[in-house]
Amino acid sequence: MSHLTPDMLAQIGRSRTPVMELATRREIRKYSIATRQRVAKYLDGTEAPPLFYVALFWDVVSLDRMTPDGLTIDPLLPELPFRRVMAGGIKTRYFQPIRCGDYLVAQRTLTDLYEKEGKSGPLGFYEVTLDVKTDTGAPVLVEKATRILR
Repeated sequence: MSHLTPDMLAQIGRSRTPVMELATRREIRKYSIATRQRVAKYLDGTEAPPLFYVALFWDVVSLDRMTPDGLTIDPLLPELPFRRVMAGGIKTRYFQPIRCGDYLVAQRTLTDLYEKEGKSGPLGFYEVTLDVKTDTGAPVLVEKATRILR
């Protein structure tokens, strides 16, 4: 018996409104220092390290919109019968580096939602694709993140 209803599965393909952010020298430098980068172009804020985009596009939310483990409640997901979220993997394809002064547009899309039977019961899976482009439409990166729900 599936725990995923047709209404839940109908949400596959749903996207959030695109978000635009500016990659500033200060934000790149702060991120580079916090992540102990050693490459001069990262430390001086000329170019962003590869995972800089993750924090750049995080939603800034109040504590009441966070789960007990510190994650935000993903507005792309329908209400699911699973409560625990675990990382399932991330695949990122880079097309060009993020540079100081770049205006970046990101859009998240729910690209899959499925269920499997695990050793201790049903597991839910969802995949979200993050597509990041410059404000002129040039591709920067595509990230596919998988989460496991139990």
